[in-house]
Amino acid sequence: MSSPSGDAAAPIESRQQLVEYLASGGKPKHAWRIGTEHEKFGFRLSDLRPLAYEGPQGIRAVLQGLAAQGWQPVEEKGNLIALLKDKASVTLEPAGQLELSGAPLENLHQTCCESAAHLREVKTVSDALGIGFIGLGFQPKWAREDMPWMPKGRYKIMRDYMPKVGKLGLDMMTRTCTVQVNLDFADEADMVKKFRTSLALQPIATALFANSPFTEGKPNDYLSYRSHIWTDTDADRTGMLDFVFEDDFSFERYVDYMLDVPMYFVYRDGQYLDASGQSFRDFMAGRLPVYPGHQPTMSDWADHLTTAFPEVRLKKYLEMRGADAGPWNSLCALPAFWTGLLYDQTALDAAWDLVKDFSMAERHALRDGVPKHAMKLPFRQGSVRDLTREALRIAAEGLRRRAYLNGNGADERIYLEPLIEIVEANETAAERKLALYHGDWAGSVDPLFSEFAY
Repeated sequence: MSSPSGDAAAPIESRQQLVEYLASGGKPKHAWRIGTEHEKFGFRLSDLRPLAYEGPQGIRAVLQGLAAQGWQPVEEKGNLIALLKDKASVTLEPAGQLELSGAPLENLHQTCCESAAHLREVKTVSDALGIGFIGLGFQPKWAREDMPWMPKGRYKIMRDYMPKVGKLGLDMMTRTCTVQVNLDFADEADMVKKFRTSLALQPIATALFANSPFTEGKPNDYLSYRSHIWTDTDADRTGMLDFVFEDDFSFERYVDYMLDVPMYFVYRDGQYLDASGQSFRDFMAGRLPVYPGHQPTMSDWADHLTTAFPEVRLKKYLEMRGADAGPWNSLCALPAFWTGLLYDQTALDAAWDLVKDFSMAERHALRDGVPKHAMKLPFRQGSVRDLTREALRIAAEGLRRRAYLNGNGADERIYLEPLIEIVEANETAAERKLALYHGDWAGSVDPLFSEFAY
């Protein structure tokens, strides 16, 4: 994160500027891009323990190894905390989960190649250090107290604040990993339709990608415990955002929502000022207790937008946030699912038709039920599996019409194949791991770290 400069450093003078900031993300269809983000847990091969920041097997050593492969280092108070290259970044989550935030790319073949290249780089570095990385939605073995904390100022503020607003916020910070995709919109009407459609279907993604059935070495009675974590993290900044389905939803309504989300911090001159629980509205009026007499800049607004964690998040693009991290092919499958649904107009219309008559109670029942039951959750006259199969069919048709071919002449539908297999088998990644735990693994989660590492 850099200090604000240019227009971003000018004080915000009106609420309308915040609306215009979001609206400025609108792009013509030919400029729409796909940005994939994915997190993973690091562990020492010798004892499976998570990686500290310092030390010969620490996360800093991983970042240094990646920097030697052409990434530009980013420091905070002398600590290496991130890397930049070609509009992509590698960053650290609170307990050292390593995240790739991919570049905005034109098609899924490119984003899948990007993910594969990143994992190859990480494996080259980690093999030399005697460590490994694995994609799971929740840390399967270690307790919260075993997880390290990274030396980033915003995480200290969040660490202190989370226990005040929920029971599981620290678990969210330290013991979860996700894969998400960021997608563009054309204008406000397109944003509204995509937001509503993707929010209603987000539980389908949670079910398809469910991959977090263990806590501290034992089954936790969930298939996506990561998703459950969000239900008791901080109600002020999480959830299904019912107002998105109201007739007057707009950029303006989202701004009002964000103005009511309590702040975490103000970033000035390389320092994080603790503004946790304080009001951005007061900041706008120059009455922020931690920073009195000062008004926010657009850089502050951009930071504040990152501190809400609903199932779908709006910035200058839309973020799909419902999926557990998983194996390498899931890192291609998640963006394929959402790109197929949202980037083809016929598919978007069909996807909206699939969910537009869901009641608020049904949307919440889906959100609350899939972390435990995934595709087997009953819904109307069938199950979530039936919804999932239809959503995948729509997504596949959307990708077929996009007609982006790889060097072998295959279109983007190839990345949906792992999801189609899950639906046909009616068995999620979490259920497969539970079967191994009760069978070949003889009640141990340790084999996870060898059999499912990248």
